[in-house]
Amino acid sequence: MQTYDVKMPLEQIRNIGIIAHIDAGKTTTTERLLYFTGQIHKIGEVHDGAATTDFMEQERERGITIQSAAVTCFWDRDGKRYRINIIDTPGHVDFTAEVERSLRVLDGAVVIFDGRKGVEPQSETVWRQANKYKVPRICFMNKINLIGGDFEKSFGTIKTRLSNKAVAITLPIGRESELHGHVDLIEMKAYSYTSVDSEELTEVEIPSELQSKVDQYRAILLETLVELDDTLMEKYFEGKDISTEELKTVLRKGTLEGKIFPVLGGDSRSPMAKILLDYTTLCLPSPLDVPPVQGDHPKTGAEIERKPDENEPFAGLVFKIVNDPHIGNLSYFRVYSGTIKSGTYVLNTTKNIRERVGRLVLMHADDREEVDMLRTGDIGAIVGLKESVTGDTICDENNPIILEQITFAEPVVSQAIEPATKSDEEKMSESLARLVKEDPTFKVETNHETGQTIISGMGELHLEIMVDRMKREFGVVANVGKPQVAYRETVKGVCEQSEGRYVKQSGGKGQYGHCWLKIEPNEQGKGFEFVDAIKGGAIPREYIPAVQKGVEETLKAGVVAGYPVVDVKVTLFDGSYHEVDSSEAAFKIAASMAFKDGCRKANPVLLEPVMDVAVEVPQEYMGDVTGSLSSKRGQIQGSEDIGNGITVINALVPLSELFGYTSELRSLTSGRGSANIEPSHYAEVPKNIAEEIGGTKS
Repeated sequence: MQTYDVKMPLEQIRNIGIIAHIDAGKTTTTERLLYFTGQIHKIGEVHDGAATTDFMEQERERGITIQSAAVTCFWDRDGKRYRINIIDTPGHVDFTAEVERSLRVLDGAVVIFDGRKGVEPQSETVWRQANKYKVPRICFMNKINLIGGDFEKSFGTIKTRLSNKAVAITLPIGRESELHGHVDLIEMKAYSYTSVDSEELTEVEIPSELQSKVDQYRAILLETLVELDDTLMEKYFEGKDISTEELKTVLRKGTLEGKIFPVLGGDSRSPMAKILLDYTTLCLPSPLDVPPVQGDHPKTGAEIERKPDENEPFAGLVFKIVNDPHIGNLSYFRVYSGTIKSGTYVLNTTKNIRERVGRLVLMHADDREEVDMLRTGDIGAIVGLKESVTGDTICDENNPIILEQITFAEPVVSQAIEPATKSDEEKMSESLARLVKEDPTFKVETNHETGQTIISGMGELHLEIMVDRMKREFGVVANVGKPQVAYRETVKGVCEQSEGRYVKQSGGKGQYGHCWLKIEPNEQGKGFEFVDAIKGGAIPREYIPAVQKGVEETLKAGVVAGYPVVDVKVTLFDGSYHEVDSSEAAFKIAASMAFKDGCRKANPVLLEPVMDVAVEVPQEYMGDVTGSLSSKRGQIQGSEDIGNGITVINALVPLSELFGYTSELRSLTSGRGSANIEPSHYAEVPKNIAEEIGGTKS
């Protein structure tokens, strides 16, 4: 394995993610890139459970990626050696946090598509995540060697559903199982290979039957590229030749600026992976091409930026925590500026604590390479950080900065969990605490009414994997209850005034708190808002935070069925106090009473998570599947024929109706249907169902 090269110039480093819908071939592609760059000498197949980046036992058993894995490889192009740090991410929606945190720290991405289906639901999700972080990307249409593989049709779905800035830079030679090469539209050369296992591409003549199609796509490519550069535009209109080098320069510029998305296509198991490496190093950014990272000064709040330069003060972002059985906590982080050495101290500005950097390692899937220092643009891991978690900023103690944190979706599914034996109780809470530290979308809380421990996550599979990991990694056997939906409550009406009065006299110092609140709905997704509208000192300043705290604590258990209240605006507009008896505790209780009472008057409603469901089914089962979705309170949004007799049905369905749906779909379609389910929004629960839920909860 090649080792860390300290002297490599920053412009020759690429930090990229491989992102896609589940089963598009991300891990297989990563495996081939490692093979062709000489990092591994034997190709491991996902279906055999032998892929380098799928190293968890659960990944090998299920043939899916659960945790993102970091690997490093080197590629020579045009006389220069490039270092490519790759993060292979999961495609399953339950592990969407892994994609989110990886994109936050990466400079570019390769989006893989299944060439038989084109854009799939999760492709849209990862594309939106990449848009959010303004990540430049190139696309690879994979699996066009399989039955139903169609480059042009799948390419069309990218243009219509994701971005009309997509532009083809290669065209396949041969269809389906006859696929044996490609035409490079930048170089206007054709390349062929003899079999999937061949290691080399041979230059051949462009096949005559492809010539007109090649000319058509080349013309579109040229027009798209010259629009990005005035000098080339002039040359183009004067009928002058534009060199390959000029085209490559403008292709890179357009990709970095997000003005174009180059699209390649083929079978990533073939030597086509080498072309993907060429265009990855050509089109995707180095750390120098990314704008300086923005942050705030922790004390003054002033905006600061850090340039990608080793001479700047050190600044990094922790984006993932992994509990390694051999060495303990591994904190994955990205260095945005400066350098970091092992054995030194850093400041965690998010928590305002000093942390010691025990050892620094570069990750190669589950192998580690120890290094003395890491520098700007590197992605590595620290052994020894005790308090830092995902989203925390670590930096030079004398030059503090707080970088933007990573936001994650809220969990939608909950389950009660208990240890199988009494002796496992302590071990269970310890292992749950570790898993929570690793995964920001996994939550654990205790229901004080029932004394149960409740775990929450992004889906049934997510929770199943967590319980399985507890058993394998920590030796804790647990029993879990049926999955429960994470309901929420809110108000639809306005309660202009609600009084909370807490007065207690019992000899000695009494208790006195008194407040008036106005309660009204807030915009959807805006959360809780507290407005202090006290005038003339009706309540002294020092008690107002206690009122807010009293409301916030009461939010956690609503008035309809005991679920958290969201999207409400509470205005404190009046009250009174007692010179001697008033206290923070009294005002907290008064606020809690006023809020509960006001909520009941403001038309409280129960909200439930609604899921976006896309079901792929052979057309003959369409009626059965549509009927089944409708019976689950599903709203059919439409259907789309994707060829080969397969239809995609899109629907919005409440999560509570979807438990066990995959098994039901299998039996409905003789195992030929598949569903992609992801969170869409929260919606009001119909009255009759809300009454049932209220009954079961209380």
